[in-house]
Amino acid sequence: MRRVSVGTYTCSLAGGEAVRAFIPAPLPPAPPLDLGGTRQSLLERATLALGRLDSISLLLPDPQLFLYAYVRREAVLSSQIEGTQSSLSDLLLFELDEVPGVPFNDVVEVSNYINALEHGMARLREGFPLCNRLLREMHERLMARGRGSEKAPGEFRRSQNWIGGTRPGNAAFVPPPPQEVEPCMAALENFIHGGADATPVLLKAALAHVQFETIHPFLDGNGRLGRLLIALLLHEGGLLAQPLLYLSLYFKQHRTLYYSLLDRVRTEGDWEAWVDFFLEGVWQTATGAVQTAQRLVSLFQQDIRRTQTGGRGAANALRTLEALRQRPMCSLRQLCQMTGTTFPTATKSMQALVALGIVRELTGQRRNRVFVYDAYMNILNEKD
Repeated sequence: MRRVSVGTYTCSLAGGEAVRAFIPAPLPPAPPLDLGGTRQSLLERATLALGRLDSISLLLPDPQLFLYAYVRREAVLSSQIEGTQSSLSDLLLFELDEVPGVPFNDVVEVSNYINALEHGMARLREGFPLCNRLLREMHERLMARGRGSEKAPGEFRRSQNWIGGTRPGNAAFVPPPPQEVEPCMAALENFIHGGADATPVLLKAALAHVQFETIHPFLDGNGRLGRLLIALLLHEGGLLAQPLLYLSLYFKQHRTLYYSLLDRVRTEGDWEAWVDFFLEGVWQTATGAVQTAQRLVSLFQQDIRRTQTGGRGAANALRTLEALRQRPMCSLRQLCQMTGTTFPTATKSMQALVALGIVRELTGQRRNRVFVYDAYMNILNEKD
């Protein structure tokens, strides 16, 4: 649907050039979203998929195991959209602090992402509202170190930014001028909390993500925080008890279409095309996450049975396998801390899992060895 009033343009200065900056109209869209026919079916299908994802705690013996690895997988994918080359293995090695040579700037961005998410979720569980203050707190953690740490972490921008192009004058898009950022973000906050607005939570997340990306309120980190906003909205809105839905892979796989649909909202007010794309992504991603969890449960059960056949050392090997379920990459030192076993016992039990083909040693060294639960990592690294 084309809308006449989607926002206004104003003159702004960026890099010494005069540019046309776009100020989006407040949400919700006017006229309201058309939810007839197929779109209503997409909404219902996506909502049901989220319900199945939310019930994952009934499937998994310990949902935190899945959450730990899945959040890290998402952090890697979201950061890769911004150009980092860090992998899930890089991140886990970085967290181990055992293996040198991991690209620091790339992996620290991913680590920052996890810190920002965990802070946001902790605040929401305390009863703190999803508001601009919380977004600024999360941004401060997102940009705490590494690239972008000098770009006013935790503060809305006070200068004009732009997206695409080699300079402001040929930018693909110019967000609101700095003096409009606070009013635009206040309007977005009102929409998120709007009691009079009956927008379903899933649609609210779809609309708020685009509005945040259009405002681009920070000097850096907007893409990552805008994607985190979706997970926080679904949690605060009661659709997900845990932050288990992440659309970064979907956005990455359909990157050209994603940016094209954002532009269509800004130029034509075609929210419906964006909502269709978003709901399809929610359904695909939620369905894929449930399938991943099911495969992990099957893997764990299979490997427990294999380990139980190991004779006298089976009990210690099972404790080691349990530790690897919690941290699919770990050192012997960390294993001792997690299981309370001695170094010789940890070494022997890990060697038993290596002999079974469940675990692989990464470093090839005699000291400071690191082991990986290969099949677990392979499932996480697959593209849903």
